[in-house]
Amino acid sequence: MLNTEQDRLKQYEGSAKLQQELISALKKQIDQLSMVRVALLLVEIGFFVGLASSNTDTAIAIWSVLLLLPIAVFVTVVKRQNKLENQYNFHRNLLWIFENEIGMLQGKPNGYDDGTVFEDEQHPYLSDLDIFGRSSLYALVNRGASKIGVETLAKHLATDSNKETILGRQQAIAELTTHIDSTFDFRANLRGHELNRIEEIQHKLNHQLVKQVAFTANQFLQFYVKLVPYLMLLLFLAGLVFGGKVWGVFGLMAFANAMLTYRYSKQITQVYYGFSGSSNLLSSYAEAIAWTERYDWKSNYIKGLFHTQEKVSGHIKALAKIIVEFDARLNFLLYAILNFFLLWDLKCCIKLGHWSSHAGTKVAVGLDRIGYFEELISMATLHYNQPQWVFPQINEGFSLMAQALGHPLIPVEKRVDNDYVLEKSPTVDIITGSNMAGKSTFLRTVGINMVLAYAGAPVCATQMELSIFKLLTYMRIKDNLIENTSTFKAELNRLKMILKEVEVHSNAFVLIDEMLRGTNSKDKFDGSKAFIEKLIVLQIPTLFATHDLQLSELEQKYPAAVRNFHFDIQLIGEEMDFDYLMKHGPCTKFNAAILLKQIGLG
Repeated sequence: MLNTEQDRLKQYEGSAKLQQELISALKKQIDQLSMVRVALLLVEIGFFVGLASSNTDTAIAIWSVLLLLPIAVFVTVVKRQNKLENQYNFHRNLLWIFENEIGMLQGKPNGYDDGTVFEDEQHPYLSDLDIFGRSSLYALVNRGASKIGVETLAKHLATDSNKETILGRQQAIAELTTHIDSTFDFRANLRGHELNRIEEIQHKLNHQLVKQVAFTANQFLQFYVKLVPYLMLLLFLAGLVFGGKVWGVFGLMAFANAMLTYRYSKQITQVYYGFSGSSNLLSSYAEAIAWTERYDWKSNYIKGLFHTQEKVSGHIKALAKIIVEFDARLNFLLYAILNFFLLWDLKCCIKLGHWSSHAGTKVAVGLDRIGYFEELISMATLHYNQPQWVFPQINEGFSLMAQALGHPLIPVEKRVDNDYVLEKSPTVDIITGSNMAGKSTFLRTVGINMVLAYAGAPVCATQMELSIFKLLTYMRIKDNLIENTSTFKAELNRLKMILKEVEVHSNAFVLIDEMLRGTNSKDKFDGSKAFIEKLIVLQIPTLFATHDLQLSELEQKYPAAVRNFHFDIQLIGEEMDFDYLMKHGPCTKFNAAILLKQIGLG
């Protein structure tokens, strides 16, 4: 059984090698068919020369028929080559996915979006806990290629949740992990498409297509379009047999068809706009939706993503097929032939009208499912890549217990894990310690794992239990020259936000890292002490990291409401050894003087 990151890495490397072999074989077949297409073109030119040099009706008829043969073979070859090219692109996408997973397990950046657009310094915890942006939790988790997928993931990392939803998501993520091998196919079908393409198609289906195809409801138009192919074939065969004036009638009919197409050209263009060249895109979406329909899902959370038991993928494939036919208008020569003799564009518009009347709304709703599955698959991939992480137990009431809790963004070979348990009643836990000893990292470790837990994801721990808290942080406070906000003013604004939230939310959990850095030491101590005492009165559990040892003395005044912890160093001569392990009691060893001396100030 694969139980470590290294096991996952070896598996991904094997999968990437297989994709490289498949890509090489497909490229060879595609190149061979390209040569066949060139040969058919040369044959067609030879037949055309034969037709041009003919001077009898019989010879003209023979050469005319012969001219059709290379075209028929050419169409078959093109279809085959297009199919191979689609497979080629699919396997290239798979290769990229496996190489991206390999890179991430080796510490390289994620090739998917890092969520920078979702950063919000005013949010209660996002910027302090590195949830969005470069080297963030979002960058670690995200595997989304659709707008709904990336936005849904952002929502679950940034908003409050409840126990029922969390447990439902845990079950869904665990179930998806059992199908992880096939989720790579799902992701490959979606990679490379524009982020908001699903929304554009949904807008077309919901607000435009029905009105745009309304002109095709004309019964006479539908009848004539259906009749034209048979009529033109009959005239063509009659021309071959009788020649003369029959060819004139054939040409007149072709001209009439051209005029009819021109008459509706504006409506046709409106219908086609928004679908142009999207047949491969729709086929990819159809495959992705078909994947979601393939399994008998047990999770109620996943079942809730289906608005109908009908196979939406079949409707999307039907739409893709119509758009493939419609795309023929992109070739000028084919456009003329198909519309003069078959009224091709009008035929496609009528097909879209019929399709829209019974499937348009279902597809528009069903496309959302792609993004929702993408978000869950992102979490399932995290669960798969980190097999030693666990799903936390969500409790009622008041509790937080974690064993071997580590920071998920720190590589496992550098990570130091700590245990942490809240008392049965809320306490302010004051953490003192040396510079760079691990105080801030521990606060972020607790906070970021809580975010994972509330998103329904596994956490970086061997065991974790917690109740639902309203997470509030005070860590990276910045001034703002544009808004004329000093560091101290920014700190006051943050404290005001926290005080407002804790008054409203009795389940608040506060993380404070070195409070009031922008003022003098006396005001800093007085303000910190007053703030701690306010939290004690409100019974708000808090982790409070500070260099101010005087604050640790509050444990003597409030023995039931204040606990002391610390991170220290071991001094070996003038060398410092950090173990990054949290210990009980206030810190007794500091290193600022040593650090200053190392840069020439001691």
